Amino acid sequence: MDFNLPPDLVDYLARLDAFIDAEIRPLQAQDDNERFFDHRREWARTDFEGGGLPREEWEALLLEAKRRADKAGFYRFSLPKEYGGQSGGNLWMAVIREHMASKGLGLFNDLQNEHSVVGNFPFIVMLRDFGTPAQKEKFIKGSLNFELKISFGLTEPNHGSDATHMETRAVREIRNGVSGWRIDGVKMWTTGMHIATHCATFARTSGKEGDGKGITCFLVPTETPGVKVEEYLWTFNMPTDHPRVSFTNVWVPDEAMFGSLDMGLPLAQSFVHENRIRQAASSLGAASFCVNESVRYARERKPFGEDLARNQGIQFPLVELATQCEMLRQLIRKTAWEMDQMPHPEVEKKLSDKVSMCNYWANRLVCEAADRAMQVHGGIGYSRHKPFEHIYRHHRRYRITEGSEEIQMRKVAGFLFGYMGPNKH
Repeated sequence: MDFNLPPDLVDYLARLDAFIDAEIRPLQAQDDNERFFDHRREWARTDFEGGGLPREEWEALLLEAKRRADKAGFYRFSLPKEYGGQSGGNLWMAVIREHMASKGLGLFNDLQNEHSVVGNFPFIVMLRDFGTPAQKEKFIKGSLNFELKISFGLTEPNHGSDATHMETRAVREIRNGVSGWRIDGVKMWTTGMHIATHCATFARTSGKEGDGKGITCFLVPTETPGVKVEEYLWTFNMPTDHPRVSFTNVWVPDEAMFGSLDMGLPLAQSFVHENRIRQAASSLGAASFCVNESVRYARERKPFGEDLARNQGIQFPLVELATQCEMLRQLIRKTAWEMDQMPHPEVEKKLSDKVSMCNYWANRLVCEAADRAMQVHGGIGYSRHKPFEHIYRHHRRYRITEGSEEIQMRKVAGFLFGYMGPNKH
């Protein structure tokens, strides 16, 4: 067994770092862009008088960083080659994501809004696998050219993980001689609606509450009459781009249907494993950053004339966190490597429990590491002059949003006790 990273992956990380040093760090340093990353970051990013939305200049800076990364050949790395990517696999993406997050906060990688110079494109892959030729031509090209943006309307005010009980309905209706669908309902946490051109809206089209079949996805233009952002929900980490959106007598033609009729739920779940393993790697990287910064500070700080690091009360909690990081790193990389060895549909059947193990534990670990970093750093760790409060507030959401840790533990239990998976009785 060889646990060394492939030499070409190590070389890629070096080239990525060189690009960041040459192109992205200077961009961050110019025109007081540092305000988005230092102690002013929450104020600089948030238009508090404008509903708490991201400031336009903040999002413009992120877009410029993406454009530079795209020009340099890094941004589309994970995409298939036909879309200008390099078909980066799960192992490579996990290592890259961990590497980026372990570098701390910066314009190169800010996961508060899923920004990175090495992009993640769940909708592009969904469009490739489920879209019609016309949808692929329009939305893949438009998304990669930064002209189109698709938000995701699955969760509802009364239904989160229980998506099969959604109340949004779509019924067939002909308008002006054109066959289509009328959609009525409300969606929650529809991230990115303030800049979205379309919303992938999931609605029940047949069946009864609780049925996995009978849900359909529609690509609804956000300017369609009846689509209304009711409010943007202020969150633990601001700015917010997470609204409650109502759909009232919204009509779309048949060609707006995304994927097969009544089969929208498999579409919604199609990218969950790739997202979860990559997000787990990011949380691991951020946890490692917190541990390493704490160790460095403890060696430099000298209360009562001695290194703070000499105290076992400082050492032992960081030892435990470092040990968990090391063990989790091996599980993430092993799981990502195994995902690369099988067709995508097989991951759900054979590895879904391992992906959930990685994700829920990484999300919990980074919160513990950020909290410990605050404690080790004392008062300055609690301040916004250090990044730990930002890391904690951001990553805390992933214990809920990327499939709550309870839902993921339930998946692990299903495999462990034989209710699902390869050992199902």
